[in-house]
Amino acid sequence: MPAVRKTRAHSIDDRARRAAAACARLVRTMDTLRSRYGCPWDREQTPETLRPFLLEETYEALDAIDRGDLDGLCGELGDVLFQCVFQSQIAAESGRFDLADAMRSVTEKLVRHHPHVFAASGRPLTKAQRGRRQARTSGAVVEQWERLKAGEQAAHGQKKRVLAGVPRALPALLRAHEIGTRVAAVGFDWPDATGVVDKIDEEVRELRAAVGESPARAADELGDLLFSIANLARKLGLEPEAALRAANDKFTARFDALQASFDREGRSVHDATTGEMEAAWQRVKTTSASRSGSSSARSSSAPARRGRRSRR
Repeated sequence: MPAVRKTRAHSIDDRARRAAAACARLVRTMDTLRSRYGCPWDREQTPETLRPFLLEETYEALDAIDRGDLDGLCGELGDVLFQCVFQSQIAAESGRFDLADAMRSVTEKLVRHHPHVFAASGRPLTKAQRGRRQARTSGAVVEQWERLKAGEQAAHGQKKRVLAGVPRALPALLRAHEIGTRVAAVGFDWPDATGVVDKIDEEVRELRAAVGESPARAADELGDLLFSIANLARKLGLEPEAALRAANDKFTARFDALQASFDREGRSVHDATTGEMEAAWQRVKTTSASRSGSSSARSSSAPARRGRRSRR
């Protein structure tokens, strides 16, 4: 994408000036839209009515990342930023806070949560100062974050709760992953992935027994199983949401191929027997596995993607 490559040629000071000018223009545009001379729809919005748009734009940005679409990502991140500006504009109108306050808040938090990078003033540490800091690995940094957040909670009169701040609005699988990450940072974890697999086997046995008891009991055990699977993903350095999205895409592609095979025969899947569909499914899987094997052989030297953890 030309615009992205262009920004790399600019110095950090130049990029900061360009970002400030673009941000100021966006804030002025948003203020006009909310004014009496602006847009009726924009004037009617509240933080609650905008909530689904913030979520939708975030998912569209994630979709662009998954596709490796940098051109699309540029626009999608702009849409996410617009939602942040929109929410901040509404808050500013009621005298609560504005975009500058939100940006200042996150910048100060970044400085506080990275004492191995910044001094309290916000200036980057010198080489000698960095050498005296203990957080030299990503694991040590995660543990440091948890200690710092606990300290901030205590400073605000809140009880130190490891799981405080994990949003309930997160997708359930992602929330389970984050919960496991938080408690693992204080040592409450399986020693390795094998222990989680054993736990999954246990949960499967309990689910089998619960299925014959009641829907409520089955739901409880199914939740335990999904929670354990999310923790296995974490131990393997994978994101369960990403893994499930890939599985959804794979299943969709294979079922589309199955349906296409019946279409070529002038038949409908609605008229096929279970046995016929199973046979077609196995043929599709075999063909898919063969293609995947060829693709894997060509890309065997590609580096594996590392899992990501929510840092805030």
